[in-house]
Amino acid sequence: QVQLVESGGGLVQPGGSLRLSCAASGSFFVINNMGWYRQAPGKQREFVAVISRGGSTTYGDSVKGRFTISRDNAKNTVYLQMNSLKPEDTAVYYCNSDTIWGQGTLVTVSS
Repeated sequence: QVQLVESGGGLVQPGGSLRLSCAASGSFFVINNMGWYRQAPGKQREFVAVISRGGSTTYGDSVKGRFTISRDNAKNTVYLQMNSLKPEDTAVYYCNSDTIWGQGTLVTVSS
């Protein structure tokens, strides 16, 4: 069974940057798509980005040009580099692969 563990959340000022990490562990042969979603208070979970095992990426409209997803297949880890952060980026960020979800990491953008 695959487990996903996120890290890297925290408090950052508007315009700042953060990098999230998500490490997969457990028993698996290969992990294909890995992605990030987020959920702000009182809102539905929102798609942020996804990356295939081969490196193809797709982004949600609200983060295009500011966020970059990448992965290290040798480490079974996916990253989310978040630049030019805005208060509306405040949310719990979840790592996802297929039907598996991480526990989430909180990102707060505030001055």
